[in-house]
Amino acid sequence: MNVYDGWRIAAMLEHHGMQRTDEISDADIIILNTCAVRAKATDKVFSALGRIRRAKKKSALFGIVGCVARESGTDAFRRIPDLNFVLGPQSYHKLPQILENPDAKLFNIDLGGLEKFDELPQMEKSPTVAYIPIQEGCNHVCTYCIVPYTRGREISRKFDDCVRDTIHAANTGAIEICFLGQNVNGYKYTDENGTTYRLSDLIKQAAKIESVKRIRFTSSYPTEMTDDLIEMFATEPKLLPFLNMPIQSGSQNVLTRMNRPYSLELYTDIIHKLRIARPDIQISSDFIVGFPGESDKDFEQTMRIAEQIKYINSYSFKYSPRPHTAAALMPDQIPENIKAERLAKLDTYLNEVQREFNISCIDKTFECLLEGPDKTGQHLIYRTPYMQQCIVTKSDNTPAPILTKITITAANKASLRGKFAD
Repeated sequence: MNVYDGWRIAAMLEHHGMQRTDEISDADIIILNTCAVRAKATDKVFSALGRIRRAKKKSALFGIVGCVARESGTDAFRRIPDLNFVLGPQSYHKLPQILENPDAKLFNIDLGGLEKFDELPQMEKSPTVAYIPIQEGCNHVCTYCIVPYTRGREISRKFDDCVRDTIHAANTGAIEICFLGQNVNGYKYTDENGTTYRLSDLIKQAAKIESVKRIRFTSSYPTEMTDDLIEMFATEPKLLPFLNMPIQSGSQNVLTRMNRPYSLELYTDIIHKLRIARPDIQISSDFIVGFPGESDKDFEQTMRIAEQIKYINSYSFKYSPRPHTAAALMPDQIPENIKAERLAKLDTYLNEVQREFNISCIDKTFECLLEGPDKTGQHLIYRTPYMQQCIVTKSDNTPAPILTKITITAANKASLRGKFAD
């Protein structure tokens, strides 16, 4: 979502006659787009603002947009007095106002609705992978999560608007469509005729576009993984055989304290249905270790669910208390050293599973999408249908194909090596 917001902010300012620069000292306006999901991310924002403050030219405008802006509110101006603007994630379309009146302090962290999508100009050229937001916010109110505070309650965009944006992205260069939402599979929109649309309907519409070759979505909530969506993995070949479905913990006790109202049986049953629908599907997940009250037994149950599902890629973190959340006030906060020990044990296992899966891909051929050159300029980076990074030696003469078959020749935990298939 933040990548998408960054693209739209840049396109909006270009629409107002500005050009991008990579040098802070050259910039006339500097925008830090922020995430507040973990405390460390918020801390990094204010450290970065301090560096920007010292490096920018005196006349340059600078400020923050996104979730940290919403979380910090007017306190951001107190901490960095010469900030020019603080705009929440639903308010960044107001940035042109700061260009019109640079002497004013621009502050807006209202959650609002979906007005920004109506006011933002369409992008003239789409990236190869186009992110299409279809809903924002979340109604699940997990006790550790700041998203309902920073992004608000769940709102689904109009079905026709989502289809319009998908078609525009395809017509301007997108080959892969990624539908976005904090609770993306909870998308539900009922039009004036009483017709209700779900994520599965958007996938069907995107698949009809000839130039769209790959479709995916993120991030999913288990109870929203409805049968119509599972069926799409069986019937729509453009839908990638890869799904991130966070479980967070393998302990029913911890899930209850997290206010994640699904049973482990429901979760594993969904995985079973997905694997029947699409036998080659692979699953990734999110984990939080050291949640308040998590016992050694609770953590061992998390290890067991990881061993049972065999996630090929996962994001695991130590629990991080966030303001405006119930878990931050819970007793039995886990000491940092125990969190670190548990995270290290879980990561060691998850990394080994990822390495084993990557090695199992050697000698297989996948249709992969070009992401771009690596930092050296000597190699190209592609993405497999399982979102693995695959590195291919760059040819000096032949233009790199955007979507092509690549045979995997080597692998480690982090990435694959490959060659263009004969």
